[in-house]
Amino acid sequence: MSPKARTYTLPIAMTAGVLAHTVADSVAFLTPYLLFVMLLVSYCKLDIRAMRITPMYVWMLAVQLGLSWGVYGLLCLYSPIAAEGAFICLFCPTATSAPVVAAMLGGNLSILVGYSLLCNLAVAVLSPFFFSLIGVHTELAFIDSMLLICRQVLPLLLLPLIIAVLLHRYFPRLHEAVRSRQSVSFYLWAVALFIVVGRSVGFVLSQPSSFIPLEITLALLSLVCCVGQFVIGRRIGRCYGDRVSGAQGLGQKNTVLAIWMALTYLHPISSIAPASYVLWQNIINSAQLMYHENKKCNNEGCNGD
Repeated sequence: MSPKARTYTLPIAMTAGVLAHTVADSVAFLTPYLLFVMLLVSYCKLDIRAMRITPMYVWMLAVQLGLSWGVYGLLCLYSPIAAEGAFICLFCPTATSAPVVAAMLGGNLSILVGYSLLCNLAVAVLSPFFFSLIGVHTELAFIDSMLLICRQVLPLLLLPLIIAVLLHRYFPRLHEAVRSRQSVSFYLWAVALFIVVGRSVGFVLSQPSSFIPLEITLALLSLVCCVGQFVIGRRIGRCYGDRVSGAQGLGQKNTVLAIWMALTYLHPISSIAPASYVLWQNIINSAQLMYHENKKCNNEGCNGD
């Protein structure tokens, strides 16, 4: 698929999800598997031994965690559900497809893969404690709920890393075959996008009209979170010579995981926020890709292909 065709993949996937939300709901069981494979493909790209935690990583992760708790604390005074929606939009890890999009925009692929790994590991370790503290609307005790989340989250986020390391060690040819096909993450992302948008549309349509003001609030909060993270990430990246990687690393989220986490561990209505984030971030990504391709065309000349 040409770069120009990939530019339109995301809007097409979102539109298909809206129009065929009943179909998306019927294949929603594929979501964890898509997440797993996307992580595995991305982790195979990373050389663990060469990975270094840089000041850029530290700043981005600190902003991610600090913003998520700061905004949650402020919004709790207004609405706990709105606070949960904003929290998951900020706390959610970097998308596995972010390195692919960053590379298409001229960013550093290795920086994004490294930060994606660090960010996903941090979320995997911290989410059981965080969600047990602010979410999980059940009667489970704190320790019991944290252990339950550990059993559900850790295998999904950490097992792909373990498999990638084992492939590199014992099956180098298979590891190289996976490593050389990073674009698979982009196409899996498009499929996952179709599913989560469809599920979100179906969920919204099933809610009573009394929830509309709260849904609008959650959608607007996710817009502020999305734009804010892209802007802050771009400024952090500029300090270290890679604005694209900073923006995509902080702003482009694994919304498939975010929606799943919100539906599982937070108030279900809060999932409207990450569902809306799907729209906002992909509008931004599509606009960036179109701008980048047009600029490249103007600089190098296009033959009409």
